[in-house]
Amino acid sequence: MEISRTAESPAAATTEAAIAAEGLTKRYGGRAAIEDVSFSVRSGAITGFFGPNGAGKTTVLKVISGLARANAGKVLLHGRSARTGDARTLGVLIEPCGAHPGRTAHAHLRSLAAVAGLPRTRVSEVLTLVGLERDARRPVGKYSLGMRQRLGLAAALLADPDILMLDEPTNGLDPHGIRWLRTLLRERADAGRTVLLSSHSLLDAERLVDDVIVIHRGRVAHEGPIGALTARGSSLEDIFLNLTGARDA
Repeated sequence: MEISRTAESPAAATTEAAIAAEGLTKRYGGRAAIEDVSFSVRSGAITGFFGPNGAGKTTVLKVISGLARANAGKVLLHGRSARTGDARTLGVLIEPCGAHPGRTAHAHLRSLAAVAGLPRTRVSEVLTLVGLERDARRPVGKYSLGMRQRLGLAAALLADPDILMLDEPTNGLDPHGIRWLRTLLRERADAGRTVLLSSHSLLDAERLVDDVIVIHRGRVAHEGPIGALTARGSSLEDIFLNLTGARDA
Protein backbone atom coordinates (compact mmCIF):
# COMPACT_ATOMS: atom_id res chain seq x y z
CA MET A 1 0.00 0.00 0.00
CA GLU A 2 1.41 3.37 -0.96
CA ILE A 3 1.72 6.10 1.60
CA SER A 4 -1.10 8.62 1.78
CA ARG A 5 -0.19 12.16 2.83
CA THR A 6 -2.22 15.33 2.98
CA ALA A 7 -0.81 18.70 2.00
CA GLU A 8 -0.45 19.52 5.70
CA SER A 9 1.40 16.27 6.46
CA PRO A 10 4.19 16.51 9.03
CA ALA A 11 6.53 15.04 6.45
CA ALA A 12 5.89 18.04 4.26
CA ALA A 13 6.65 20.55 6.97
CA THR A 14 9.54 22.90 6.39
CA THR A 15 10.54 23.05 10.05
CA GLU A 16 12.94 20.50 11.45
CA ALA A 17 11.17 17.40 12.71
CA ALA A 18 11.55 16.21 16.28
CA ILE A 19 11.79 12.65 14.93
CA ALA A 20 12.61 11.78 11.34
CA ALA A 21 12.66 8.15 10.24
CA GLU A 22 14.24 7.69 6.83
CA GLY A 23 14.01 4.44 4.89
CA LEU A 24 13.99 2.14 7.91
CA THR A 25 14.20 -1.57 7.12
CA LYS A 26 14.57 -4.30 9.71
CA ARG A 27 14.79 -8.00 8.87
CA TYR A 28 14.63 -10.99 11.15
CA GLY A 29 16.14 -13.84 9.23
CA GLY A 30 14.66 -13.63 5.76
CA ARG A 31 11.55 -11.76 6.84
CA ALA A 32 11.24 -7.99 6.74
CA ALA A 33 9.42 -6.74 9.84
CA ILE A 34 9.48 -3.21 8.41
CA GLU A 35 10.55 -2.06 4.96
CA ASP A 36 11.49 1.43 3.75
CA VAL A 37 9.58 3.14 6.57
CA SER A 38 9.81 6.93 6.44
CA PHE A 39 7.87 9.51 8.43
CA SER A 40 8.38 12.58 10.58
CA VAL A 41 7.01 13.70 13.92
CA ARG A 42 6.68 17.41 14.57
CA SER A 43 7.51 19.24 17.77
CA GLY A 44 4.70 20.54 19.95
CA ALA A 45 2.30 17.78 18.94
CA ILE A 46 1.02 14.39 20.01
CA THR A 47 1.40 11.92 17.16
CA GLY A 48 -0.49 8.64 17.23
CA PHE A 49 1.30 5.63 15.74
CA PHE A 50 -1.24 2.96 14.82
CA GLY A 51 -1.30 -0.41 13.12
CA PRO A 52 -2.69 -3.94 13.41
CA ASN A 53 -0.90 -6.61 15.42
CA GLY A 54 2.27 -7.58 13.61
CA ALA A 55 2.31 -4.44 11.48
CA GLY A 56 5.78 -3.43 12.70
CA LYS A 57 4.92 -0.69 15.21
CA THR A 58 7.05 -1.97 18.08
CA THR A 59 9.93 -2.72 15.72
CA VAL A 60 9.92 0.90 14.53
CA LEU A 61 9.83 2.19 18.10
CA LYS A 62 12.70 -0.10 19.10
CA VAL A 63 14.79 1.11 16.17
CA ILE A 64 14.14 4.75 17.08
CA SER A 65 15.06 4.10 20.72
CA GLY A 66 18.18 2.10 19.89
CA LEU A 67 16.83 -1.17 21.30
CA ALA A 68 17.08 -2.65 17.79
CA ARG A 69 19.39 -1.85 14.90
CA ALA A 70 17.95 -1.34 11.43
CA ASN A 71 19.39 -3.14 8.43
CA ALA A 72 18.93 0.06 6.45
CA GLY A 73 17.86 3.65 6.99
CA LYS A 74 18.45 6.16 9.75
CA VAL A 75 16.72 8.03 12.56
CA LEU A 76 17.25 11.71 13.35
CA LEU A 77 16.20 13.42 16.57
CA HIS A 78 16.00 17.17 16.00
CA GLY A 79 18.25 16.73 12.99
CA ARG A 80 20.91 14.69 14.78
CA SER A 81 21.58 10.99 14.67
CA ALA A 82 19.57 9.14 17.29
CA ARG A 83 22.78 7.39 18.31
CA THR A 84 24.05 10.63 19.82
CA GLY A 85 20.88 11.22 21.84
CA ASP A 86 20.54 10.81 25.59
CA ALA A 87 17.83 10.52 28.24
CA ARG A 88 17.28 14.29 28.11
CA THR A 89 16.41 14.03 24.43
CA LEU A 90 14.29 10.87 24.34
CA GLY A 91 12.28 9.19 27.08
CA VAL A 92 10.93 5.75 26.20
CA LEU A 93 8.29 3.33 27.48
CA ILE A 94 8.21 0.26 25.26
CA GLU A 95 8.83 -2.76 27.46
CA PRO A 96 7.50 -3.33 31.01
CA CYS A 97 9.06 -1.12 33.68
CA GLY A 98 12.18 -3.32 33.88
CA ALA A 99 12.56 -3.11 37.65
CA HIS A 100 13.61 -6.20 39.61
CA PRO A 101 10.54 -7.39 41.56
CA GLY A 102 12.52 -7.32 44.80
CA ARG A 103 13.61 -3.69 44.41
CA THR A 104 11.59 -0.68 45.37
CA ALA A 105 10.47 1.91 42.85
CA HIS A 106 12.64 4.48 44.59
CA ALA A 107 15.76 2.30 44.34
CA HIS A 108 15.05 1.49 40.70
CA LEU A 109 14.68 5.13 39.69
CA ARG A 110 17.64 6.19 41.81
CA SER A 111 19.90 3.81 39.87
CA LEU A 112 18.59 5.15 36.56
CA ALA A 113 19.14 8.71 37.76
CA ALA A 114 22.73 7.92 38.73
CA VAL A 115 23.48 6.48 35.28
CA ALA A 116 21.97 9.57 33.61
CA GLY A 117 23.79 11.98 35.92
CA LEU A 118 20.57 13.34 37.39
CA PRO A 119 20.14 14.63 40.96
CA ARG A 120 18.44 12.34 43.47
CA THR A 121 15.78 14.96 44.02
CA ARG A 122 14.45 14.19 40.55
CA VAL A 123 13.48 10.69 41.71
CA SER A 124 11.07 12.08 44.30
CA GLU A 125 9.71 14.55 41.76
CA VAL A 126 8.75 11.92 39.18
CA LEU A 127 7.37 9.54 41.81
CA THR A 128 5.04 12.33 42.88
CA LEU A 129 4.24 13.20 39.27
CA VAL A 130 3.08 9.66 38.46
CA GLY A 131 1.31 9.17 41.79
CA LEU A 132 3.62 6.57 43.34
CA GLU A 133 5.07 8.61 46.19
CA ARG A 134 3.17 6.61 48.83
CA ASP A 135 4.27 3.26 47.39
CA ALA A 136 7.84 4.21 46.48
CA ARG A 137 9.37 1.98 49.20
CA ARG A 138 7.32 -1.11 48.34
CA PRO A 139 8.87 -3.94 46.29
CA VAL A 140 7.86 -3.64 42.66
CA GLY A 141 6.85 -7.31 42.68
CA LYS A 142 3.86 -6.33 44.82
CA TYR A 143 2.72 -3.64 42.39
CA SER A 144 -0.42 -3.95 40.28
CA LEU A 145 -0.15 -3.76 36.50
CA GLY A 146 -1.24 -0.11 36.59
CA MET A 147 1.36 0.74 39.22
CA ARG A 148 4.11 -0.91 37.18
CA GLN A 149 2.93 1.11 34.19
CA ARG A 150 3.21 4.29 36.23
CA LEU A 151 6.73 3.28 37.23
CA GLY A 152 7.64 2.81 33.56
CA LEU A 153 6.26 6.26 32.84
CA ALA A 154 8.29 7.67 35.72
CA ALA A 155 11.44 6.18 34.20
CA ALA A 156 10.60 7.69 30.79
CA LEU A 157 10.02 11.10 32.41
CA LEU A 158 13.02 10.96 34.71
CA ALA A 159 15.31 13.22 32.67
CA ASP A 160 12.41 15.48 31.61
CA PRO A 161 13.07 14.63 27.94
CA ASP A 162 12.04 16.78 25.02
CA ILE A 163 10.59 13.73 23.24
CA LEU A 164 8.42 11.05 24.82
CA MET A 165 7.87 7.79 22.95
CA LEU A 166 5.28 5.50 24.52
CA ASP A 167 3.98 2.08 23.50
CA GLU A 168 0.49 1.34 24.87
CA PRO A 169 0.94 3.83 27.73
CA THR A 170 -2.58 3.38 29.14
CA ASN A 171 -2.16 -0.38 29.59
CA GLY A 172 -3.32 -1.26 33.11
CA LEU A 173 -4.37 2.27 34.01
CA ASP A 174 -7.83 2.87 35.46
CA PRO A 175 -10.05 5.70 34.14
CA HIS A 176 -8.52 8.18 36.59
CA GLY A 177 -5.04 7.16 35.45
CA ILE A 178 -5.96 7.48 31.78
CA ARG A 179 -7.32 10.99 32.32
CA TRP A 180 -4.19 11.94 34.29
CA LEU A 181 -1.94 10.66 31.51
CA ARG A 182 -3.98 12.37 28.80
CA THR A 183 -3.67 15.68 30.66
CA LEU A 184 0.06 15.21 31.21
CA LEU A 185 0.76 14.51 27.54
CA ARG A 186 -1.41 17.40 26.36
CA GLU A 187 0.37 19.82 28.68
CA ARG A 188 3.76 18.67 27.43
CA ALA A 189 2.76 19.09 23.80
CA ASP A 190 1.25 22.50 24.48
CA ALA A 191 4.58 23.50 26.03
CA GLY A 192 6.39 22.63 22.78
CA ARG A 193 7.44 19.09 23.69
CA THR A 194 6.90 16.07 21.46
CA VAL A 195 4.93 12.88 22.07
CA LEU A 196 4.83 9.78 19.87
CA LEU A 197 2.49 7.12 21.18
CA SER A 198 1.32 3.77 19.95
CA SER A 199 -2.06 2.47 21.07
CA HIS A 200 -4.79 0.02 20.15
CA SER A 201 -7.32 2.18 21.99
CA LEU A 202 -8.40 4.21 18.99
CA LEU A 203 -11.47 5.76 20.59
CA ASP A 204 -9.39 7.20 23.42
CA ALA A 205 -6.52 8.19 21.14
CA GLU A 206 -8.83 10.12 18.82
CA ARG A 207 -9.49 12.57 21.66
CA LEU A 208 -5.80 13.15 22.21
CA VAL A 209 -3.65 13.02 19.09
CA ASP A 210 -2.90 15.85 16.68
CA ASP A 211 -1.28 13.79 13.92
CA VAL A 212 -1.68 10.22 12.76
CA ILE A 213 0.72 7.67 11.31
CA VAL A 214 -0.69 4.28 10.28
CA ILE A 215 1.62 1.37 9.52
CA HIS A 216 0.40 -1.77 7.78
CA ARG A 217 2.39 -4.84 6.76
CA GLY A 218 5.66 -3.16 7.61
CA ARG A 219 5.05 -0.01 5.56
CA VAL A 220 3.56 3.41 6.23
CA ALA A 221 -0.03 3.49 4.96
CA HIS A 222 -0.90 7.04 6.02
CA GLU A 223 0.68 10.11 7.60
CA GLY A 224 -1.03 13.41 8.32
CA PRO A 225 -3.05 15.54 10.77
CA ILE A 226 -6.06 13.86 12.34
CA GLY A 227 -8.32 16.76 11.41
CA ALA A 228 -7.89 15.99 7.72
CA LEU A 229 -9.02 12.41 8.35
CA THR A 230 -12.02 13.10 10.55
CA ALA A 231 -13.31 16.28 8.87
CA ARG A 232 -15.94 14.30 6.97
CA GLY A 233 -17.37 12.72 10.10
CA SER A 234 -15.54 9.42 10.03
CA SER A 235 -14.02 8.12 13.26
CA LEU A 236 -10.36 7.22 13.66
CA GLU A 237 -11.45 3.62 14.06
CA ASP A 238 -13.31 3.65 10.71
CA ILE A 239 -10.34 5.23 8.97
CA PHE A 240 -7.91 2.78 10.54
CA LEU A 241 -9.97 -0.21 9.40
CA ASN A 242 -10.23 1.17 5.88
CA LEU A 243 -6.50 1.85 5.64
CA THR A 244 -5.54 -1.59 6.91
CA GLY A 245 -8.19 -3.52 5.01
CA ALA A 246 -9.54 -4.89 8.28
CA ARG A 247 -13.18 -3.74 8.13
CA ASP A 248 -15.61 -6.43 9.12
CA ALA A 249 -17.63 -7.86 6.25
